[in-house]
Amino acid sequence: MTTFSRRNFLRNATALAGIAGLAACTATTTNGVTTITLNVTKVKDYGQAGLNAAATVAGFLAAYPALAPYMTAITAAEVALSGALSAFSDAAGTTLTISYDDATWKTRVDSILSDLNTVDTAIAAGISGGGSKLSSAVQTDAQTALSALKTIISVFEGLIGVSGARAATIPTMTEAQALAALGV
Repeated sequence: MTTFSRRNFLRNATALAGIAGLAACTATTTNGVTTITLNVTKVKDYGQAGLNAAATVAGFLAAYPALAPYMTAITAAEVALSGALSAFSDAAGTTLTISYDDATWKTRVDSILSDLNTVDTAIAAGISGGGSKLSSAVQTDAQTALSALKTIISVFEGLIGVSGARAATIPTMTEAQALAALGV
């Protein structure tokens, strides 16, 4: 008989996240120095997922003029993420992998992650601020986009060994499901 518990769920979710990350990242240790190599396509996909989440929720909120302040925040976060992703993409060119341990690449990757977190915060505020003004269908779709974005951020943080300052979020979907939900 299988017992369902929070501990079993967390252990399985962690294992799944680790398996999902294998294609996106490798870590090697030589003489006590660990080097993390990231798949450039995955980093770009994660950034694009953030842009798509922002566009999706902004599209939902655009119909509600009273939510303009939230739209402004989401748009500003989207613009910042777009700039970080463009800078990363321009620098990466056709490169397949990068070393996250390199200070220049670390700064570029961290910028994308930071901007993804800003998009997450802005979207959450917009959904919360919209409250009862939003139809249940819009709330559900916006929450799905937010949940997918949170999953992508969690996987991304796991790949580079970052433990978020906020409370750990248990992904509600796989990386593939989250990317698909966000059109990536």
